[in-house]
Amino acid sequence: MTTATQPGGIRLGLRANLAQFTLLVLVNALVGGMLGQERTVLPLLADGVFHLSAYTAALTYILAFGATKAVTNFFAGTWSDRYGRKPVLIAGWLIAVPVPAMLAWGPSWGWIIAANILLGVNQGLTWSTTVIMKIDLVGPERRGLAMGFNEAAGYGAVAATAMATGAIAQQAGLRPEPFLLGAAYLVLALGLSTFAVRETREHARAEAALHPMQTTTDMSTAQISRHTSFTDKALSAASQAGMVNNLNDALAWGIFPLLFAAHGLSVARIGVLAALYPAVWGAGQMLTGWWSDHVGRKHLITAGMLLQAAAIALVAAASTFPGWAVAQIMLGIGTALVYPTLLAVIGDVAHPAWRARAVGVYRLWRDGGFAIGALLAGILADAYGITTAIWAVSALTAASGLVVAIRMYETHPRSRGSVSRLPL
Repeated sequence: MTTATQPGGIRLGLRANLAQFTLLVLVNALVGGMLGQERTVLPLLADGVFHLSAYTAALTYILAFGATKAVTNFFAGTWSDRYGRKPVLIAGWLIAVPVPAMLAWGPSWGWIIAANILLGVNQGLTWSTTVIMKIDLVGPERRGLAMGFNEAAGYGAVAATAMATGAIAQQAGLRPEPFLLGAAYLVLALGLSTFAVRETREHARAEAALHPMQTTTDMSTAQISRHTSFTDKALSAASQAGMVNNLNDALAWGIFPLLFAAHGLSVARIGVLAALYPAVWGAGQMLTGWWSDHVGRKHLITAGMLLQAAAIALVAAASTFPGWAVAQIMLGIGTALVYPTLLAVIGDVAHPAWRARAVGVYRLWRDGGFAIGALLAGILADAYGITTAIWAVSALTAASGLVVAIRMYETHPRSRGSVSRLPL
């Protein structure tokens, strides 16, 4: 793991910044845990407690979460450049303070939607910032590995918390006990972020000093948004793949538990399935992030999207716990191939001077997939049934993989012979 001392005594590299990197991994696990408290319980609350019969209405919490998180991601990058990473991280945790209580005791579905708006802001600020801070610390050579650790911690915690809340709900009911885990995560994360995490913006500035200063590095936020979304083939391909990936996650979060419940599965078994997919996804990213540093990014992303499409199709075709378990494992592997690798693409292509904003734009597209997925899955499920909605998302995911195969160029420095690609 390379280490280099840059101007001002700043040292880049995983080994040189191991303590702070490890702390940020822990903080991101707590970010994931805040999301995981909802994965098993909230779809069942919509049906069993608030009696929402329409799928579109039941998925409004995912729509609220996804739309809010997507927009917050965009501003998180800009604010991280302007004010520093740490203040944005702390602000994200402060905003989440009322969320566990609102989920546990909210008297109407409107309270659940409001809690998910706050949770979306929390996730957008905290998860974006921990991504940016890790990219700052490790430098260009280990971005894939860094993103693998980051996403593995976050989604490993999603899985563990989804399983834990499912078990708690089976014994104690859907509310309030499962959401007390979220309250504990919140207190610990706010303390660590305030008193132990250190600012990393100077690491990005030190890395930027290594690059020849060109006028193209001084880009406006509007230019960065266009470049990331449309102009650059790799960045735009990554943005659409990220959006479809999280569209799939919205389906797994909001629709799959209802499908499993309709076939008579218990809350505990639904919790196992809800945890299996993010558990494989989380653990696999430690390998796939490292792997992308050695074999490149493009082919892993293409394969991952196509494998996700096959897994979603299997969910639609299966009708038993073993079949769905295999599908969840396949979906986790496919997502693990894609998730850290897409973030590494952004880190590869974006210049350090505007990388945080590019990450924000990419995450705007990616987490917009939650909102689009909730709408699309809900409308199709109401009109044609759950199975048709799942088949449609499978086809969309396969098309996204083909877009990556055709449009994306390889971005890893070793594969293309340079450290950073600047906009033309």
